[in-house]
Amino acid sequence: MERAIPILPADDLRTARDFYVDGLGFTVSFEVPGDGTTGLLGLERGTIRLTIDAPMSGHGREACVSLEVDDADAYYEEWRQRVRISRPPQNEPWGARTFSVIDPAGNTLFVMGPTRQGDSA
Repeated sequence: MERAIPILPADDLRTARDFYVDGLGFTVSFEVPGDGTTGLLGLERGTIRLTIDAPMSGHGREACVSLEVDDADAYYEEWRQRVRISRPPQNEPWGARTFSVIDPAGNTLFVMGPTRQGDSA
């Protein structure tokens, strides 16, 4: 199997863990060294995998990751109850239904699913 796992920067693992686990429903697959503020945090939700690195240096900041899902509206309905989302899902002219979430460190999660019939682009 081959896969890519994005590594996103964070300022504080505790804040990132709260956002991703409590807000977005990810589970922790690993945490090193486990002091709560610095180190690496592995996250998963279904087949989605992310790693959070605090403090991450030398790799840039404000990253963007696309999360391809079966139903963008289902994720939107779940997440909008717990985190701020700037706009509801919309069909894009290039053939996807999308919305974005920005985590506490400024990283964008760009959620993409299949377009939904009856909704305009």
